[in-house]
Amino acid sequence: MATWNLDKAHSEIEFKVKHMMVSNVKGQFKDFDVILASDSDDITQGKVNVDIKSGSIDTKSEQRDQHLKSEDFFNVSAYPAIKFTSTEIKKIDDESYEITGDLTIKEVSKPVTFKAEFGGIAKDPWGNQKTGYTVTGKINRQEFDLTWNTALETGGVMVSNDVKIQAEIQFVLA
Repeated sequence: MATWNLDKAHSEIEFKVKHMMVSNVKGQFKDFDVILASDSDDITQGKVNVDIKSGSIDTKSEQRDQHLKSEDFFNVSAYPAIKFTSTEIKKIDDESYEITGDLTIKEVSKPVTFKAEFGGIAKDPWGNQKTGYTVTGKINRQEFDLTWNTALETGGVMVSNDVKIQAEIQFVLA
């Protein structure tokens, strides 16, 4: 059994969402864990489990972060974790995969598919085997009960429904 544990110092999960219909606002989650486990070297036979602490959200604006942590959005006191558990990992080519699984936010679970670009495998100077992936995808926040919004007098809304996700994930072989 091969288990790849998250190298937290070399990993990040970021998101961006259109704000006021004119620009994107980026943020990240600072506290998360990702485990990739497989009975073989073939990751398509494996499982990915992601656990994100929703209260670790950081958009570089304390006021916005507090609003995102409130009942209007993530309600972190009632729902402290965002979880993803893969149900299928499909190889597209030597460098590309599709990872499908159940994403759970505020106890709402929906199937989603992310694209993963394989970065390779290497040994670090201390003999640890490392591998990395760039993961991208998009979700509709309203499907996960993240429905707060306000109409703008010029038309449109304050926050778009589409949330783009990008993660740079580096693992170390256990």
